Amino acid sequence: MMTNLLKERPLLPIALALTGAAGMGGLAMSAESKRDSAAAGAKTPAYRWTCVTDKAAFAGRDGAGALVFRGKMWLLGGWNPPDKVHFPKRCNSEVWSSTDGLTWTLVTPQAPWECRHTAGYVVHDGKMWIVGGDTQQGHYQNDVWSSEDGERWEQVTDNVPWGPRVLQYTVAFNGRIWIMGGQTLPQFAKAEEAFYNDVWNSADGANWVRVLEKAPWSPRGLIGGSVVFKNRMWILGGGTYDTPGKPKREYNNDVWSSADGVNWERVLESAPWPPREYHDVAVFDDRMWVMEGGIQGIGNARDVWCSTDGVNWEEIPDTPWAPRHAASVFVHDNALWMVAGNNMFPDVWKLTRVK
Repeated sequence: MMTNLLKERPLLPIALALTGAAGMGGLAMSAESKRDSAAAGAKTPAYRWTCVTDKAAFAGRDGAGALVFRGKMWLLGGWNPPDKVHFPKRCNSEVWSSTDGLTWTLVTPQAPWECRHTAGYVVHDGKMWIVGGDTQQGHYQNDVWSSEDGERWEQVTDNVPWGPRVLQYTVAFNGRIWIMGGQTLPQFAKAEEAFYNDVWNSADGANWVRVLEKAPWSPRGLIGGSVVFKNRMWILGGGTYDTPGKPKREYNNDVWSSADGVNWERVLESAPWPPREYHDVAVFDDRMWVMEGGIQGIGNARDVWCSTDGVNWEEIPDTPWAPRHAASVFVHDNALWMVAGNNMFPDVWKLTRVK
Protein backbone atom coordinates (compact mmCIF):
# COMPACT_ATOMS: atom_id res chain seq x y z
CA MET A 1 0.00 0.00 0.00
CA MET A 2 1.12 3.56 -0.62
CA THR A 3 1.59 6.03 2.17
CA ASN A 4 -0.06 9.43 2.13
CA LEU A 5 1.64 12.19 0.14
CA LEU A 6 4.77 10.15 -0.51
CA LYS A 7 4.02 8.44 -3.80
CA GLU A 8 4.93 10.80 -6.64
CA ARG A 9 5.80 10.06 -10.22
CA PRO A 10 6.80 12.76 -12.73
CA LEU A 11 5.22 12.25 -16.14
CA LEU A 12 6.98 13.45 -19.25
CA PRO A 13 4.91 14.13 -22.37
CA ILE A 14 5.25 12.01 -25.47
CA ALA A 15 5.15 13.37 -29.02
CA LEU A 16 1.83 14.15 -30.65
CA ALA A 17 0.35 11.12 -32.38
CA LEU A 18 -1.14 12.45 -35.59
CA THR A 19 -1.12 9.22 -37.60
CA GLY A 20 -0.86 5.52 -36.90
CA ALA A 21 -0.99 4.08 -33.40
CA ALA A 22 -0.85 6.04 -30.21
CA GLY A 23 -1.12 4.51 -26.76
CA MET A 24 -3.84 1.86 -27.19
CA GLY A 25 -5.48 3.24 -30.32
CA GLY A 26 -4.93 4.87 -33.71
CA LEU A 27 -6.09 8.18 -35.15
CA ALA A 28 -8.27 8.30 -38.24
CA MET A 29 -9.18 11.89 -39.01
CA SER A 30 -12.36 12.66 -40.95
CA ALA A 31 -12.14 14.91 -43.99
CA GLU A 32 -13.73 17.81 -42.17
CA SER A 33 -11.21 17.47 -39.35
CA LYS A 34 -8.08 17.69 -41.49
CA ARG A 35 -7.15 21.23 -40.72
CA ASP A 36 -4.19 23.30 -39.68
CA SER A 37 -3.99 23.79 -35.94
CA ALA A 38 -1.93 26.29 -34.02
CA ALA A 39 -1.48 23.62 -31.38
CA ALA A 40 -0.30 20.91 -33.76
CA GLY A 41 3.36 21.44 -33.03
CA ALA A 42 3.03 22.47 -29.42
CA LYS A 43 4.53 20.43 -26.66
CA THR A 44 2.36 19.30 -23.79
CA PRO A 45 3.83 20.35 -20.43
CA ALA A 46 5.10 17.78 -17.96
CA TYR A 47 2.69 16.71 -15.24
CA ARG A 48 3.03 14.78 -12.01
CA TRP A 49 0.59 12.45 -10.25
CA THR A 50 0.64 12.48 -6.44
CA CYS A 51 -1.12 9.95 -4.22
CA VAL A 52 -2.77 12.13 -1.59
CA THR A 53 -4.16 9.08 0.23
CA ASP A 54 -4.89 5.46 -0.62
CA LYS A 55 -7.39 5.15 2.23
CA ALA A 56 -9.80 8.08 2.41
CA ALA A 57 -12.53 8.24 5.06
CA PHE A 58 -15.25 7.20 2.61
CA ALA A 59 -15.78 3.63 1.39
CA GLY A 60 -14.70 2.72 -2.13
CA ARG A 61 -17.36 3.31 -4.79
CA ASP A 62 -17.97 4.05 -8.42
CA GLY A 63 -20.29 6.48 -10.18
CA ALA A 64 -20.29 8.97 -7.30
CA GLY A 65 -21.10 12.56 -8.19
CA ALA A 66 -18.11 14.89 -8.26
CA LEU A 67 -18.62 18.65 -7.96
CA VAL A 68 -16.41 21.58 -6.97
CA PHE A 69 -18.47 24.14 -5.07
CA ARG A 70 -17.54 26.95 -2.70
CA GLY A 71 -13.90 25.97 -2.52
CA LYS A 72 -14.53 22.29 -1.75
CA MET A 73 -14.72 18.99 -3.56
CA TRP A 74 -18.06 17.24 -3.06
CA LEU A 75 -18.59 13.47 -3.40
CA LEU A 76 -22.25 12.49 -3.82
CA GLY A 77 -23.63 8.95 -3.44
CA GLY A 78 -22.07 6.05 -5.32
CA TRP A 79 -22.36 2.29 -5.94
CA ASN A 80 -20.67 -0.72 -4.35
CA PRO A 81 -23.07 -3.69 -3.87
CA PRO A 82 -20.56 -6.07 -2.23
CA ASP A 83 -20.15 -3.56 0.63
CA LYS A 84 -23.39 -4.21 2.50
CA VAL A 85 -22.39 -1.96 5.40
CA HIS A 86 -22.01 1.28 3.47
CA PHE A 87 -24.25 0.38 0.51
CA PRO A 88 -27.19 -1.68 1.86
CA LYS A 89 -29.29 -0.69 -1.18
CA ARG A 90 -26.45 -1.17 -3.69
CA CYS A 91 -25.98 2.61 -3.70
CA ASN A 92 -26.07 5.27 -1.00
CA SER A 93 -26.91 8.97 -0.65
CA GLU A 94 -23.91 10.08 1.39
CA VAL A 95 -22.50 13.57 0.91
CA TRP A 96 -18.78 14.10 1.60
CA SER A 97 -16.63 17.20 1.18
CA SER A 98 -12.93 18.06 1.27
CA THR A 99 -10.71 21.05 0.69
CA ASP A 100 -7.43 19.14 0.37
CA GLY A 101 -8.31 15.58 -0.72
CA LEU A 102 -6.75 14.13 2.42
CA THR A 103 -9.36 15.01 5.05
CA TRP A 104 -12.95 14.21 4.07
CA THR A 105 -15.99 15.28 6.10
CA LEU A 106 -19.28 13.38 6.05
CA VAL A 107 -21.69 16.29 5.61
CA THR A 108 -24.74 14.02 5.71
CA PRO A 109 -24.88 10.20 5.92
CA GLN A 110 -28.25 10.05 4.15
CA ALA A 111 -29.47 12.89 1.96
CA PRO A 112 -33.20 13.09 1.16
CA TRP A 113 -32.67 12.05 -2.46
CA GLU A 114 -32.88 8.32 -3.08
CA CYS A 115 -29.51 6.56 -3.24
CA ARG A 116 -28.01 6.50 -6.74
CA HIS A 117 -24.94 6.67 -8.95
CA THR A 118 -24.02 7.79 -12.51
CA ALA A 119 -26.64 10.53 -12.42
CA GLY A 120 -26.17 14.04 -13.80
CA TYR A 121 -24.17 16.38 -11.55
CA VAL A 122 -23.56 20.09 -12.21
CA VAL A 123 -23.03 23.41 -10.48
CA HIS A 124 -25.55 25.95 -11.73
CA ASP A 125 -27.13 29.16 -10.43
CA GLY A 126 -25.12 29.10 -7.19
CA LYS A 127 -26.18 25.55 -6.28
CA MET A 128 -25.17 21.93 -6.67
CA TRP A 129 -27.58 19.87 -8.76
CA ILE A 130 -28.38 16.18 -9.10
CA VAL A 131 -30.23 15.53 -12.36
CA GLY A 132 -31.93 12.17 -12.78
CA GLY A 133 -30.56 8.92 -11.44
CA ASP A 134 -30.26 5.22 -12.14
CA THR A 135 -32.34 2.01 -12.02
CA GLN A 136 -30.68 0.32 -9.05
CA GLN A 137 -33.87 0.51 -6.97
CA GLY A 138 -35.95 -1.14 -9.69
CA HIS A 139 -37.39 2.09 -11.09
CA TYR A 140 -36.27 5.25 -12.88
CA GLN A 141 -35.36 8.26 -10.76
CA ASN A 142 -36.90 11.05 -12.84
CA ASP A 143 -36.19 13.72 -10.26
CA VAL A 144 -33.99 16.81 -9.90
CA TRP A 145 -32.49 18.08 -6.63
CA SER A 146 -30.46 21.15 -5.69
CA SER A 147 -28.53 22.35 -2.63
CA GLU A 148 -26.64 25.45 -1.53
CA ASP A 149 -24.67 23.70 1.22
CA GLY A 150 -24.69 19.92 0.60
CA GLU A 151 -26.73 19.31 3.73
CA ARG A 152 -30.15 20.76 2.89
CA TRP A 153 -31.54 19.54 -0.44
CA GLU A 154 -34.63 20.71 -2.32
CA GLN A 155 -36.52 18.50 -4.74
CA VAL A 156 -37.07 20.73 -7.77
CA THR A 157 -39.19 18.21 -9.68
CA ASP A 158 -40.07 14.53 -9.42
CA ASN A 159 -41.12 14.09 -13.04
CA VAL A 160 -38.76 15.39 -15.73
CA PRO A 161 -40.28 15.38 -19.23
CA TRP A 162 -37.29 13.56 -20.69
CA GLY A 163 -37.72 10.50 -18.48
CA PRO A 164 -37.52 7.64 -18.15
CA ARG A 165 -33.81 7.50 -18.96
CA VAL A 166 -30.42 6.96 -17.35
CA LEU A 167 -26.76 7.42 -18.27
CA GLN A 168 -27.38 10.78 -19.95
CA TYR A 169 -24.60 13.34 -20.39
CA THR A 170 -25.19 16.44 -18.25
CA VAL A 171 -23.57 19.86 -18.68
CA ALA A 172 -23.95 23.35 -17.17
CA PHE A 173 -23.54 25.88 -20.00
CA ASN A 174 -24.69 29.38 -20.88
CA GLY A 175 -26.95 29.77 -17.85
CA ARG A 176 -28.74 26.46 -18.31
CA ILE A 177 -28.55 22.80 -17.37
CA TRP A 178 -28.29 20.56 -20.44
CA ILE A 179 -28.96 16.84 -20.73
CA MET A 180 -28.29 14.86 -23.88
CA GLY A 181 -28.32 11.24 -24.91
CA GLY A 182 -28.84 8.39 -22.47
CA GLN A 183 -31.08 5.34 -22.69
CA THR A 184 -33.51 3.08 -20.87
CA LEU A 185 -32.54 -0.20 -19.20
CA PRO A 186 -35.64 -2.42 -19.43
CA GLN A 187 -33.84 -5.37 -17.85
CA PHE A 188 -33.57 -3.38 -14.60
CA ALA A 189 -36.64 -1.13 -14.68
CA LYS A 190 -39.72 -1.41 -16.87
CA ALA A 191 -39.72 0.93 -19.86
CA GLU A 192 -39.74 0.75 -23.61
CA GLU A 193 -36.24 0.12 -24.90
CA ALA A 194 -34.83 3.41 -26.17
CA PHE A 195 -31.47 4.97 -27.04
CA TYR A 196 -31.37 8.75 -27.25
CA ASN A 197 -29.42 11.43 -29.12
CA ASP A 198 -31.70 14.32 -28.23
CA VAL A 199 -30.79 17.55 -26.39
CA TRP A 200 -32.77 19.26 -23.60
CA ASN A 201 -32.08 22.29 -21.43
CA SER A 202 -33.51 24.08 -18.41
CA ALA A 203 -32.81 27.32 -16.58
CA ASP A 204 -34.39 26.16 -13.31
CA GLY A 205 -34.26 22.34 -13.34
CA ALA A 206 -38.06 22.09 -13.36
CA ASN A 207 -39.06 23.44 -16.79
CA TRP A 208 -37.32 21.67 -19.65
CA VAL A 209 -37.23 22.38 -23.39
CA ARG A 210 -36.17 19.89 -26.04
CA VAL A 211 -33.99 21.92 -28.38
CA LEU A 212 -33.00 19.06 -30.67
CA GLU A 213 -34.77 15.75 -31.29
CA LYS A 214 -32.00 13.95 -33.16
CA ALA A 215 -28.41 15.16 -33.03
CA PRO A 216 -25.92 14.06 -35.72
CA TRP A 217 -23.94 12.03 -33.19
CA SER A 218 -25.08 8.47 -32.52
CA PRO A 219 -27.17 7.72 -29.40
CA ARG A 220 -24.92 7.46 -26.38
CA GLY A 221 -24.19 8.29 -22.76
CA LEU A 222 -21.90 6.76 -20.14
CA ILE A 223 -19.67 9.85 -19.89
CA GLY A 224 -18.65 11.05 -16.43
CA GLY A 225 -17.98 14.73 -15.77
CA SER A 226 -18.50 17.34 -18.48
CA VAL A 227 -16.54 19.56 -20.83
CA VAL A 228 -17.24 23.21 -21.63
CA PHE A 229 -14.26 24.57 -23.52
CA LYS A 230 -13.76 27.65 -25.71
CA ASN A 231 -17.43 28.61 -25.24
CA ARG A 232 -18.65 25.28 -26.58
CA MET A 233 -20.06 22.05 -25.16
CA TRP A 234 -18.04 18.97 -26.09
CA ILE A 235 -18.92 15.29 -26.35
CA LEU A 236 -15.88 13.02 -26.11
CA GLY A 237 -16.62 9.40 -26.88
CA GLY A 238 -19.23 7.55 -24.83
CA GLY A 239 -21.37 4.55 -25.59
CA THR A 240 -24.45 2.48 -24.85
CA TYR A 241 -25.16 -0.16 -22.20
CA ASP A 242 -26.37 -3.57 -23.33
CA THR A 243 -30.10 -4.31 -23.27
CA PRO A 244 -32.23 -7.38 -24.12
CA GLY A 245 -32.92 -6.01 -27.59
CA LYS A 246 -29.37 -4.79 -28.16
CA PRO A 247 -27.03 -7.12 -26.26
CA LYS A 248 -23.84 -5.64 -27.71
CA ARG A 249 -22.57 -2.44 -26.13
CA GLU A 250 -21.28 0.40 -28.26
CA TYR A 251 -18.03 2.27 -27.68
CA ASN A 252 -17.07 5.54 -29.38
CA ASN A 253 -14.02 7.77 -29.69
CA ASP A 254 -15.37 10.56 -31.85
CA VAL A 255 -15.30 14.23 -30.81
CA TRP A 256 -18.20 16.66 -31.22
CA SER A 257 -18.79 20.26 -30.15
CA SER A 258 -21.59 22.82 -30.20
CA ALA A 259 -22.06 26.45 -29.20
CA ASP A 260 -25.85 26.17 -28.88
CA GLY A 261 -26.80 22.49 -28.49
CA VAL A 262 -28.57 22.56 -31.86
CA ASN A 263 -25.75 22.84 -34.39
CA TRP A 264 -23.08 20.21 -33.84
CA GLU A 265 -19.68 19.92 -35.49
CA ARG A 266 -17.85 16.63 -35.72
CA VAL A 267 -14.37 17.78 -34.79
CA LEU A 268 -12.77 14.34 -35.07
CA GLU A 269 -14.11 11.04 -36.37
CA SER A 270 -11.68 8.83 -34.46
CA ALA A 271 -9.42 10.10 -31.68
CA PRO A 272 -6.15 8.28 -30.84
CA TRP A 273 -7.58 7.13 -27.53
CA PRO A 274 -9.48 3.84 -27.83
CA PRO A 275 -13.29 3.91 -27.97
CA ARG A 276 -14.68 3.85 -24.44
CA GLU A 277 -17.58 4.27 -22.04
CA TYR A 278 -17.85 5.00 -18.32
CA HIS A 279 -14.81 7.25 -18.73
CA ASP A 280 -14.37 10.71 -17.21
CA VAL A 281 -13.79 14.03 -18.93
CA ALA A 282 -12.73 17.43 -17.62
CA VAL A 283 -11.14 20.78 -18.46
CA PHE A 284 -7.86 21.51 -16.69
CA ASP A 285 -4.84 23.69 -17.51
CA ASP A 286 -6.51 25.02 -20.68
CA ARG A 287 -6.91 21.50 -22.02
CA MET A 288 -9.65 18.94 -22.41
CA TRP A 289 -8.98 15.62 -20.67
CA VAL A 290 -10.17 12.05 -21.28
CA MET A 291 -9.29 9.51 -18.59
CA GLU A 292 -9.77 5.82 -17.83
CA GLY A 293 -13.07 4.06 -18.55
CA GLY A 294 -14.22 0.74 -19.95
CA ILE A 295 -12.68 -0.41 -23.24
CA GLN A 296 -14.07 -3.29 -25.27
CA GLY A 297 -11.93 -6.40 -24.98
CA ILE A 298 -9.69 -4.77 -22.37
CA GLY A 299 -11.91 -3.77 -19.46
CA ASN A 300 -10.91 -1.04 -17.03
CA ALA A 301 -8.32 1.40 -18.35
CA ARG A 302 -5.95 3.90 -16.79
CA ASP A 303 -4.79 5.95 -19.75
CA VAL A 304 -4.89 9.76 -19.63
CA TRP A 305 -5.14 12.03 -22.68
CA CYS A 306 -5.35 15.79 -23.22
CA SER A 307 -5.97 18.23 -26.06
CA THR A 308 -6.05 21.97 -26.63
CA ASP A 309 -8.35 21.75 -29.67
CA GLY A 310 -10.10 18.36 -29.78
CA VAL A 311 -8.17 17.36 -32.89
CA ASN A 312 -4.64 16.82 -31.61
CA TRP A 313 -4.44 14.54 -28.58
CA GLU A 314 -1.45 13.57 -26.49
CA GLU A 315 -1.19 10.79 -23.94
CA ILE A 316 0.28 11.47 -20.51
CA PRO A 317 2.21 8.23 -19.93
CA ASP A 318 2.97 6.01 -16.93
CA THR A 319 -0.25 6.47 -14.98
CA PRO A 320 0.51 5.21 -11.44
CA TRP A 321 -3.05 4.56 -10.23
CA ALA A 322 -4.95 1.31 -10.77
CA PRO A 323 -7.21 0.86 -13.83
CA ARG A 324 -10.82 1.87 -13.25
CA HIS A 325 -13.99 3.26 -14.75
CA ALA A 326 -16.74 5.55 -13.43
CA ALA A 327 -14.33 7.44 -11.18
CA SER A 328 -15.01 10.82 -9.57
CA VAL A 329 -12.94 13.56 -11.19
CA PHE A 330 -12.49 17.10 -9.88
CA VAL A 331 -10.65 20.24 -11.00
CA HIS A 332 -9.71 22.00 -7.77
CA ASP A 333 -6.84 23.98 -6.29
CA ASN A 334 -4.79 24.04 -9.51
CA ALA A 335 -4.95 20.27 -9.86
CA LEU A 336 -6.88 17.53 -11.64
CA TRP A 337 -8.13 14.96 -9.12
CA MET A 338 -8.83 11.26 -9.70
CA VAL A 339 -10.90 9.78 -6.86
CA ALA A 340 -12.18 6.21 -6.32
CA GLY A 341 -14.04 4.47 -9.17
CA ASN A 342 -14.62 0.86 -10.17
CA ASN A 343 -11.32 -0.23 -8.67
CA MET A 344 -13.38 0.11 -5.46
CA PHE A 345 -10.46 1.67 -3.58
CA PRO A 346 -10.99 4.86 -1.55
CA ASP A 347 -7.90 6.37 -3.14
CA VAL A 348 -7.30 10.03 -3.99
CA TRP A 349 -4.79 11.22 -6.59
CA LYS A 350 -4.01 14.63 -8.03
CA LEU A 351 -2.28 15.71 -11.22
CA THR A 352 -0.33 18.96 -11.19
CA ARG A 353 1.73 20.72 -13.79
CA VAL A 354 5.44 20.57 -13.18
CA LYS A 355 6.69 24.13 -12.79
